Amino acid sequence: MTLVNPVSFESNNAENTSENSNTVVEAPAEPTGPTFGQLGLPQQLVTALERRGIHRPFAIQTSALPDALAGRDVLGKAATGSGKTLAFGLPLLARIGAELGRGPRAPRGLVLVPTRELAQQVADNLAPLGQAIGVHVATVYGGAPMYRQIQQLRRGVDVVIATPGRLQDLISQGEATLDQVVVTVLDEADFMADLGFLPVVQELLDQTAPDAQRLLFSATLDGEVDSLVRRYLKDPARHEVKRPGDDAPPAEHRAYTLAFRDKVALTKELARRPGRTIIFVRTQLGADRLTEHLLEAGIKAAAIHGGLPQSARKRALEAFTDARSPVLVATDVAARGIHVDDVSLVLHYDPPADSKTYLHRSGRTARAGAAGVVVSLLLPDQVGQSKRRFRQAKVDPALRRITPGDQEIADLVASGVHVEPVERPVRDSRRSGGPGGRPRRDGDRPGGGHRGGPRRSYGDRGPRSGGGERRFGGERSGRPPRHSS
Repeated sequence: MTLVNPVSFESNNAENTSENSNTVVEAPAEPTGPTFGQLGLPQQLVTALERRGIHRPFAIQTSALPDALAGRDVLGKAATGSGKTLAFGLPLLARIGAELGRGPRAPRGLVLVPTRELAQQVADNLAPLGQAIGVHVATVYGGAPMYRQIQQLRRGVDVVIATPGRLQDLISQGEATLDQVVVTVLDEADFMADLGFLPVVQELLDQTAPDAQRLLFSATLDGEVDSLVRRYLKDPARHEVKRPGDDAPPAEHRAYTLAFRDKVALTKELARRPGRTIIFVRTQLGADRLTEHLLEAGIKAAAIHGGLPQSARKRALEAFTDARSPVLVATDVAARGIHVDDVSLVLHYDPPADSKTYLHRSGRTARAGAAGVVVSLLLPDQVGQSKRRFRQAKVDPALRRITPGDQEIADLVASGVHVEPVERPVRDSRRSGGPGGRPRRDGDRPGGGHRGGPRRSYGDRGPRSGGGERRFGGERSGRPPRHSS
């Protein structure tokens, strides 16, 4: 294992870190270096990885696995797509697998994530590996039927991958307990802080054993995350990975002022740009309305927000990933919970709440060295606050007055690059978001239940039984402001 340029994270608790535990690794384009077996991974897991075509660890795995397998608390910092799920998942499975059969089957491993999509993504990676060594993995998140999750927990599970709100609901009902947990993972801890989850996360961590191993992954370690690290992690080993392209030129940022009457028309023009586009709006209802406008104009678009059932959100994300619906209209639930490469345009239809949200939204484009454009549409009364937000985000877009049909917009649309859509088998695209479950009746049709467009049956209340993310600081819906559609 080759570690280069040891540096500390931007956290202030360096005094809690032992010598030589802060490392930054430059990630090669392809996995190199030692094998999983040489890093100390049990042979059963090595074999399970090889059966899935995974033979060599990526840089974050090479760096973090030895410490995690040794039982140390770990802080990891790595870009999406760099392999961090296996960096925490493999030592988690290794430890739980080695301790199977000790008492009744209650959760001994816990992975907390901010969004439903990320919970399912982590489960898709870890569940097959766990099955190979006899470790049962279950997902717990809002937007999916609670009774199925209760049934899984009652049958007995070894590892729970959960969003904080739904897990707390199940614990309060007496359907889950964390007193047997020996390994806890916090994935995208900074995003959980942004969503207001950390008080719930602390309540959950307090229910696990004080000497449980903690593995925390976060893009930043300041503010509330730093407080979490200080309170719950003991002498953590810190590992950071940079990939080729991470230091590439940032996205091109543009800002346009326009009249309210031109906002939808201009958005339709920009949405016709070839390639994948994410349009961020403030409210769930605003997302549905704008998606309807785009669909009526013949633009293939899908909405994704916390008011949709998980099955509808999964279909929307699949259609966007496969470029069958190259335009995704999203609330801020998607700013960090969705990771799709080759997004060429991010459009701030509604301004974000703050500079951090602006950067999180904008970070969906210009990834791994690819080019990208970020456009903000501003009404006259939004210009002053947006300028302050740009300064705080350290971007300096030129501000121009624009109307539909202007040549600058035509040139921007013409600069897009077509992405060939991928067709999935029908049986895959209609699967429920819950693991192994039947499709939900309220989410079988494209758009979430209505033949004519996006599902809107939740209105501005959000789902009645799936509010894990929403209850504890997720996106707000409410009545849309006058500029939201």
